[in-house]
Amino acid sequence: MKLTGVEIRTVRVPLVSPFRTSFGTETVREALVLRAVTDEAEGWGECGAGTAPLYSSEYTHAAADVLTRHLVPALAGVAELDAHQVAPALAAFKGHRMAKAALETAILDAELRARGVSFGQALGAVRAAVPCGVSVGITESIPELLDTVAAYLEAGYLRIKLKIEPGWDVEPVRAVRERFGDILLQVDANTAYRRGDAGHLARLDPFGLLLLEQPLAEDDLIGHAELARRITTPICLDESIVSARAAADAIAIGACQIVNIKPGRVGGYLEARRIHDVCAANDVPVWCGGMLETGLGRAANVALAALPGFLLPGDTSASDRYYRTDITPPFRLVDGHLAVPTGPGLGVSPIPGVLDEVTVAKNWVPAS
Repeated sequence: MKLTGVEIRTVRVPLVSPFRTSFGTETVREALVLRAVTDEAEGWGECGAGTAPLYSSEYTHAAADVLTRHLVPALAGVAELDAHQVAPALAAFKGHRMAKAALETAILDAELRARGVSFGQALGAVRAAVPCGVSVGITESIPELLDTVAAYLEAGYLRIKLKIEPGWDVEPVRAVRERFGDILLQVDANTAYRRGDAGHLARLDPFGLLLLEQPLAEDDLIGHAELARRITTPICLDESIVSARAAADAIAIGACQIVNIKPGRVGGYLEARRIHDVCAANDVPVWCGGMLETGLGRAANVALAALPGFLLPGDTSASDRYYRTDITPPFRLVDGHLAVPTGPGLGVSPIPGVLDEVTVAKNWVPAS
C-alpha cells in the first residue's frame, strides 16, 4: 500500500453540556480528523489531543504542525506501507503519541478497508457489544451531581465515574453512594493529588469503589506504589501508562491494580493491544478510557474494548453523551451496551455535510 497524502482537518464540535475536570472545563471539542489517501483505499483517524496542553503536553495545533512538518513526510519513503510500519518509521520523533496514533489509525483503517476486515477482527475482539460506563464531570453542587447521575443510570449506563479534585471528593462520593446504593462506582483524579494526601484519599475506602484513577502525577510511579500500600481502594493508572513497557514497570512495582488504556495516549491501537496483552499476562484488568471522541474515535475504542482483557465497563459512552450531532452516524446505547462495528475498517465514516459544517481548518499534506 502506497500513501498518497493525508488531509488534516481541525473540527470544533459543541458539547451537549460543559465537561469539567480537575484541569479545566470544556464546552467545545476541538479535534483533528485525518483522512489518509492510499493507492488502495482511504482511512480515517482522530487525534485525542485537546485545545490546550492540560491533560498532556500535546494539543491540537501542535499535533497538526508535527503531522504536517514531520510525521506524514516521514512515511513518504515507505514503498509498501502497512500499519505495523508506522511506529518504527516515526520512532525518531520524540513524543507526540496522540498525533502518531491518529496517523497510524488512519493508515490501519485504509489497510483494513482494502482487505474487507473490521477493526474488531484485526485487534482480536471477542464480543459483539461492550458494556458502557459514563464519566461525570465536576458539577456546581451535590444536588446537581445527583440529578446528573440519576439521568445516566436511567439511560442505562452500567458504571458511573466521578471526576474528583481536592475539595470535591469524599462528600460527592458519599452522596452518590447513599442515594444510589450498590452501583458500579469509580473516581478519577487526573493527577490532582500529592503523596501527602494519602490519609485523605483513604477516606474513600469505605465506599467500595471499583478504583481510584490516577491520583498522583503521571511520573510518580513510586508514589502510586506507596499509596497502594496505604489504601484499600484499587489504584488505576491512566496518564502514567504511555506504553507496554510503562505498564509492565507499573505492575512490577505494585503501582496499580488496574489499567486504563487510552489508545491516543499510548501511540495507537497496536500499542494499546500490546498493553492489553501485558496486563492480561499479569492478571491485571483493563478498561478503555475516552477523550471525548467523535464517532471515528468511538468506533475504534468500542472495537478495542471488545478484547478479552477489558473486564470493566469503559468510557465508551453513546454519542449523545457528548454531542447533539456526531460527525458519523451516532452510537446508541442498548441495554447498557454499544455494538462493535462490523463493517470494514472502523465500520463508520464521517457524514460529509456534518464534517464540513464543523471543520474550521483543512490542510492537504502530500506524502512526497
